[in-house]
Amino acid sequence: MWSTARRLTAAALKPRVSTTEPTPYSWINPAEAGPSNYAGRLSGKAIAIKENISYTLGPTSCSSDALQGYRPPFNATCVQSLLENGAHIVGQTKMDEFGMGSLTSHMPEHYTPVHNPSGPASDTGPRSAGGSSGGSAAAVAEGSCWAALGTDTGGSVRLPASYCGVVGLKPSYGMISRHGVVAYADSLDCVGILARDVDTVSSVFSTISHPDERDMTCATATTRQSAAALLAFHFPSLSPSSLKGLRIGLPIETHLPSPNVQLPPSLLEHLLSLGATLHAVSLPNLHLALPAYYVLASAEASSNLARYGGVWFGSEKEKEDSREGESGLERRRRMRTEGFGGEVKKRILAGTHALSADEFNNTYLKALHLRHLLRTDFSRLFRVPHPLDPNTFAPPRGIDLLLHPTATRTAPKLDASQRGDEESEYAQDLLTVPASLAGLPAMSVPAGKGEDGWPVGVSLVGQWGMEHVVLWAGQAVDRWDWKL
Repeated sequence: MWSTARRLTAAALKPRVSTTEPTPYSWINPAEAGPSNYAGRLSGKAIAIKENISYTLGPTSCSSDALQGYRPPFNATCVQSLLENGAHIVGQTKMDEFGMGSLTSHMPEHYTPVHNPSGPASDTGPRSAGGSSGGSAAAVAEGSCWAALGTDTGGSVRLPASYCGVVGLKPSYGMISRHGVVAYADSLDCVGILARDVDTVSSVFSTISHPDERDMTCATATTRQSAAALLAFHFPSLSPSSLKGLRIGLPIETHLPSPNVQLPPSLLEHLLSLGATLHAVSLPNLHLALPAYYVLASAEASSNLARYGGVWFGSEKEKEDSREGESGLERRRRMRTEGFGGEVKKRILAGTHALSADEFNNTYLKALHLRHLLRTDFSRLFRVPHPLDPNTFAPPRGIDLLLHPTATRTAPKLDASQRGDEESEYAQDLLTVPASLAGLPAMSVPAGKGEDGWPVGVSLVGQWGMEHVVLWAGQAVDRWDWKL
């Protein structure tokens, strides 16, 4: 039995599968994924990438029929950074189609489902690995790769990390270039990192986090220097072995009735023993985050996915398929009808509705306002001013980090008939969406197991650009023995 994520072994995490059961993840094209020709800090490290991150040696289909067989002409910036530092890309992992989902279950029919490999052997029926980066989380949890890249729009890295008992980091918005990453919602998407311990996540993050002129949303060198100056000023002596002076906030709105997802008292005692102080805080607009997120994400998705109509982008089969007498509009309608899955169609329609003339003011602009309210809530809590807006009020007795459960439950059953109506798929993002709307760094770290024997995680959320504070505190959590 393992006591922290740092002590996991591949043997302990081998998934319960057989030749007749679906694989827990998939390598889309492992035969061509050869070792890097470079040497560097990640030399020889095996890293998997999510199927929506461009990689020239394999198709980037986003787990969608609309892009089956599409091969990008270049590597995403984050992938190229890995290769240039010696990493070995071992393959691409399954995901919810175009990143839309929380269970990695919204995929083409010919894709086998992703099973969570991290539960007790006595459990009946496969459970979800979370989504939409469930394939990356399952690959890490099984021990088939050293680390994996995912993407996080509203929790798509942190939720799978919690369900699979691994570490998952969503950095500050703009800290990792999105050049070469297929867009879902531009104002929310972040490249995230999954690994079995915080030290590994930190190594990968320091490798792929840098300015990139090809991504207009990527933080510039000047902005990063401003964040580094604030970090040095406010946290001159912080380390994983000493959290003296670190003020950690516990949002009262994240206290849930389920015994599976409470903050473990022994973890709080561990943080106190390292010198941190704990403070009850409030995020009064937290309950507004989920509806605001789904309006904004769907609206942006309806715009981003408009490019997929079988002309500029699409599978080779689509481009070659022509029917006599079919107009361009009819062909586009047919390609999108046949190429997109049900969940993607649902969100495109919802987003198009929100952007329509009749609903724009009443739906989309209100969602933007709710997002602003939530960002204001966060700004009033942190004692470090926002590096992108240093004139905002920062309370001198504010907090440095937020700590709360990552998910509202442990991994749900994959079979919808066994899950019941206890919670919708959308509601699973309740605790991960707020940090995404505010663009803040957030990391899920394993925090033991729930009463059902499945992993649970806790999230650390910091001010924009304060990844090192999140990582330092995460290393302290990583070293906590949850069995004591």
